[in-house]
Amino acid sequence: MTELEKMLSGKMYNGTDPQLTAMRTKARKLLTEINAALLDTTVDPAKAALYAELFGAMGKDGWLQPPFFCDYGTNIFMGDKVFINFNCVFLDCARITIGSNVFMAPNVQLYCAGHPLVAEQRARGEEFALPITIEDDVWIGGGVIVCPGVTIGAKSVVGAGAVVTKNVPPASLAAGNPARVLKAVT
Repeated sequence: MTELEKMLSGKMYNGTDPQLTAMRTKARKLLTEINAALLDTTVDPAKAALYAELFGAMGKDGWLQPPFFCDYGTNIFMGDKVFINFNCVFLDCARITIGSNVFMAPNVQLYCAGHPLVAEQRARGEEFALPITIEDDVWIGGGVIVCPGVTIGAKSVVGAGAVVTKNVPPASLAAGNPARVLKAVT
């Protein structure tokens, strides 16, 4: 099993693997172009081509405010009308699935990456990744951190500054550190 296959299956893998390093380098080059192109607000087919090359999928009418950062890009799948505000970071070592009509405020961070608690494993470069799912019609407030393996249910709101360590049920307001459900939303 390759390190890429291990990474995508949730097993421990070595992030310094040459194939993974090359994939991250390619993503950095594309991000440099995308972030520069986003400064120009004209509709340009070249932007769509860059998005198609970087992301696993990007639906219609999506918008990224620069700068945007990710590890691979190929593991990010977005629905229609996704808005990602300034300075968001997606560590997409596992699949990140974002539904349609999702709004993310500045500085939202989606972290699929995790590291073992045992120091010797970390010293060997071992890490793991778990997928993140954000369902349709979700609003994520500024500075939110979403941890590995979390699903945020449809029509939910996550308050600014929250650290989401557990799943958020559909139609819920969650906030705090760690985030907890405060009430249902309709």
